[in-house]
Amino acid sequence: METKVVKIEPDKINSAEIREAARLVDDGGLAAFPTETVYGIACKVGAKSLARLDNLKGRGAEKYYTLHIGQKTDVEKYVPAIGLRARKLINKVWPGPLTIVFELTDGDIKKQRKKFKKEVLEYLYKDNSIGIRCPDNVIAAELLQATNNPVVAPSANLTGQSPATDAEQVLAQFSGQIDLLLDGGPCKYKKSSTVVKMGKKGLEVLRQGVYSRDELEAASKVSFLFVCTGNTCRSAMAEGIFGKKLAEKLGCEVDRLGEKGYKVSSAGVAGMSGFPASAEAITACAAKGIDIKAHQSRALTRQLIEESDFIFVMTRMHREQVLSIEPTAADKCMLLKGSREVADPIGLGQKTFNDCAKSIEEAIKERVGEIAI
Repeated sequence: METKVVKIEPDKINSAEIREAARLVDDGGLAAFPTETVYGIACKVGAKSLARLDNLKGRGAEKYYTLHIGQKTDVEKYVPAIGLRARKLINKVWPGPLTIVFELTDGDIKKQRKKFKKEVLEYLYKDNSIGIRCPDNVIAAELLQATNNPVVAPSANLTGQSPATDAEQVLAQFSGQIDLLLDGGPCKYKKSSTVVKMGKKGLEVLRQGVYSRDELEAASKVSFLFVCTGNTCRSAMAEGIFGKKLAEKLGCEVDRLGEKGYKVSSAGVAGMSGFPASAEAITACAAKGIDIKAHQSRALTRQLIEESDFIFVMTRMHREQVLSIEPTAADKCMLLKGSREVADPIGLGQKTFNDCAKSIEEAIKERVGEIAI
């Protein structure tokens, strides 16, 4: 068999040639193609084609390959419930040189059984997990979007050998053994993607690659911001209560939320900084086992708004003031209690503060219950 080589200029994509390659893959053929990291070998998820791929690479059938998708929204087809940190990582890094291994529950797998054939399910999911990659390469993206079947694409190299980073290296190992080679020139990074696992344990680096752990920790950190007027009563209590409830859901201590990839903070629109929480707010939280004595108020800033993924405000006026500082925050800024406001308890006595803290706690329980970890 002769391997057909198709030269493609990344800035002058010939869609007809890409579609031909996609049809070949859908028919069970093997096609090498460039990504931003290394060249991959596209293979339809099916028993015969995967057996051929295993034989080609000298790899045991017990090994699982990574699913490749042409656009990041396709992840929804394969992962029914995506946690907040994984979602942020997808939005920040994909398409890009990162493979994410997602953990799925038994319930998630049950949903997937209704969506995919048994053969597809068997080869894609291992121990309730699936590895997915979304390459940042126009040739790869168009090829993967043009296929009608799930596609895996391991690096173009024999097991134990270095991955190919240009077409010549692909041919040196697989000439006459693969059906097609899309020659898109040398790869950008010339090194493998980083592989991380996102699940109950947080972010675990399974393979070093283009991205460092520190870069991915920063890209996946989820920040919650609570806003009221002076940041000494309502938002101060909300920050303390939310931190406790989130830590309980994660099964960790409050002071370990940062290690788990979450940040909880608060601010006020009145521009006050350095003031402690009110005595009544401290007492109301203490009754719930929450210590906010060290709280110091701070003024709401554009930087705080931009850094936050979720902004919970106490009143509609607070939301208006947030958006007056940063109009683009509209989609992530919302009333803590949905359609209701949290009234200011300042100057109204301890009972009013206790009632306010209870109201905030009830709203926070609902919010934390909605969070996918």
